[in-house]
Amino acid sequence: MATKKISNLSFEATIEELEVIVNQLEQGDLPLDKALSQFERGIGLARSGQDKLQGAQQKVDILMANGTDSQLQSFEQQED
Repeated sequence: MATKKISNLSFEATIEELEVIVNQLEQGDLPLDKALSQFERGIGLARSGQDKLQGAQQKVDILMANGTDSQLQSFEQQED
């Protein structure tokens, strides 16, 4: 699998890649350096997925608060 920039992945692709990494790490067959590299990418994927979920939840909250006839409003995403 070609490694893509995490921010360019869809939510679904993020979850798929994270599942692959978890499976690789659970098997325990990776050399230490590769396992550490995969773990680091997995953490990045998990954070990205969480950010995408939070963004989607904020959009849903805005729509629900304003009714179904309203346009989406922009919101500022908080940085940790």
